[in-house]
Amino acid sequence: MRAPGVYALTLATLLILMPVFTGPSVAQDQPGDLPPASVGVDEVTIKPLLQTAPIIGRLVERQSGEVAARISGPVGALNVDVGTRVKEGDVLAKIIDDELRASRDLAKAEVAESVAAEKTAQARLALARQEFKRLEKLKPSAAFSQARYDDKRQDVIRLESEKAEAKASLERARANLKLAEINLYNAFIRAPYDGVVSQRHIMIGAYLDVGDSVVTLINDGLWEIEADVPADHIAGLSPGNQITFDLGSRETYTAQIRAIVPDENPRTRTRAVRFTPDPRMTASGLAANETVVLHLPKGESREAATVSKDAVIIRQGQNLVYVITDNQSVQISPVKLGLAVGDRFEVIDGLAAGDLVVVRGNERLQPGQKVQFKSAP
Repeated sequence: MRAPGVYALTLATLLILMPVFTGPSVAQDQPGDLPPASVGVDEVTIKPLLQTAPIIGRLVERQSGEVAARISGPVGALNVDVGTRVKEGDVLAKIIDDELRASRDLAKAEVAESVAAEKTAQARLALARQEFKRLEKLKPSAAFSQARYDDKRQDVIRLESEKAEAKASLERARANLKLAEINLYNAFIRAPYDGVVSQRHIMIGAYLDVGDSVVTLINDGLWEIEADVPADHIAGLSPGNQITFDLGSRETYTAQIRAIVPDENPRTRTRAVRFTPDPRMTASGLAANETVVLHLPKGESREAATVSKDAVIIRQGQNLVYVITDNQSVQISPVKLGLAVGDRFEVIDGLAAGDLVVVRGNERLQPGQKVQFKSAP
């Protein structure tokens, strides 16, 4: 049986000799030995730099409101409910129109009567004028009667007045017929524009007076944005300027400043600004007062070198980028960055306009490694 000391000596010997048998470690590949990496690149460019500030706004409808009755009467039909989508001209409700139809028919009869009365007056006037002319021809003869001549002249004047009265009566009858037809048309309460019914104010059987609300309608295809903008941001805004905004989790859209309302809230020191969204905004499910985030300019624009955010790698708290060299390899370069504007950073130091930097595939690159790319976008 071996003593414990023998085992201890053998283990120590093996530990000493182990490096001899294992040999030298395998050297890692040098950057120049690696195959060219396919990368995406972008150019450092001079761009107008304008810092923006996020401002909370809301969607407001350009067309909305209560659709009112134009005539009075009991409601005979109600064709919509809350949430019903309608087109311009669709019938929302109907007032019972029996009396209105009777009034229309009566007006038609009065027009016919007035037409006949005017024709009668015209015929009587024509006959009187004919007799008056015949008497005028008798003036040179002994059969001429001055008294009869004067009477006939007065008859012509009277009949001309009666004809004018008949014509006026006909015009009045036609106007009454037009009013009766308008009232009958207005018995059908129609949508003034496309939209969605948000409230219903009546039920079948209710009596409506002129001006009573029938439904509330919102045109959900015609929107504006309204925001209460701090007064110190107003100087950088002008009607017609383009801005960008985020609509919830949807993509970013553009909008144009339509109006700056010259009324400042004394408590919040803000002013209402209205924006017209890009008509290409076709997001569905939009709602009045939905929140949007506007990116409004803050301060004046200035020119600066900018680099894509995708090019920047942060290591140990330092901002680094891979720059393409003349021999199609990459070198890592520290950069000092300024403002973040959109998808780019302002470059304060470390890069120059025209430099090509890696924006895709830069996670596994090594300094000096060869790269291949098609062209800068």
